[in-house]
Amino acid sequence: MDISVIVPLYNEEESLPELAAWIKKVMDEHQFSYEVLMVDDGSTDKSWSIVESLHNDNPCIRGIRFRRNYGKSAALNTGFEACEGNVVITMDADLQDSPDEIPELYRMIKEDGYDLVSGWKKVRYDSKLAKNIPSKFFNWTTRKMSGIQLHDFNCGLKAYRKDVVKSIEVYSEMHRYIPLIAKWAGFNKIGEKVVVHQKRKYGVTKFGLNRFVNGYLDLLTITFTTRFGKKPMHAFGVWGSIAFLVGLVCAVWLIVAKLVHQSHGVPFRQVTDQPLFFLALLAMVLGFMLFLAGFLGEMIARNDPDRNKYQIAKKI
Repeated sequence: MDISVIVPLYNEEESLPELAAWIKKVMDEHQFSYEVLMVDDGSTDKSWSIVESLHNDNPCIRGIRFRRNYGKSAALNTGFEACEGNVVITMDADLQDSPDEIPELYRMIKEDGYDLVSGWKKVRYDSKLAKNIPSKFFNWTTRKMSGIQLHDFNCGLKAYRKDVVKSIEVYSEMHRYIPLIAKWAGFNKIGEKVVVHQKRKYGVTKFGLNRFVNGYLDLLTITFTTRFGKKPMHAFGVWGSIAFLVGLVCAVWLIVAKLVHQSHGVPFRQVTDQPLFFLALLAMVLGFMLFLAGFLGEMIARNDPDRNKYQIAKKI
């Protein structure tokens, strides 16, 4: 099968028939073999009934329904597990992502050899205050922290080689950082394509400003877990050792200074009367706690059933 299109959806009953017809038109024009996986994330409207009707009219359209709302990451991860196409396309169900982009995204994966191609909505029709300005700041920060030069990490329109989606796991709200997750899984050829952003035709957006706060917390989480998930001592142990040594050196210096002054009959303050002594003790305690956290992390990692699970590119 050439292409799997994964469409996470939540209360998008108005747009689904039009989206399905649009995808079918593009696929038929280019003679792609395809499947469309519509993942209903616990919709409370008639979305699932429409998915069932679309499946009856076109067997290439398949559906997965959650019992309740779990979020976009859960919908995408479930779609990744179920898809069968050699190239996987993800797009939102609200008609703001254009299926006309599919042929070029497919070509970039198959002919240009990209592992992942992310859409870039260079011209947007969202509110500048609510989305555009926060989105630009969010993407700038993510570029600096990840080293991946994409302009629109959160664009729902992306294309992947099948190996990529079968090798990664998306959970919580990590769908924003799929390029980063893919990079840490060993897929380094990540490209970008300017795509058309359509004005919302039906319904209202399902995302609020709180997604940007959650987004930064998720960025810190994914950065730490990908770098230190298997070696927590490398993070906690280093900083713990530094803090402990700084505190120890300060405490020893204060004690030695007191003894020197005392031996020469010079007036001196008691060590315990000096604020630096308590800061030194605090640093030593924090350093010990960080080191202990790293040790406990190593013990947990040692018992992780996936501790020796690595991404294998090829076998002969």
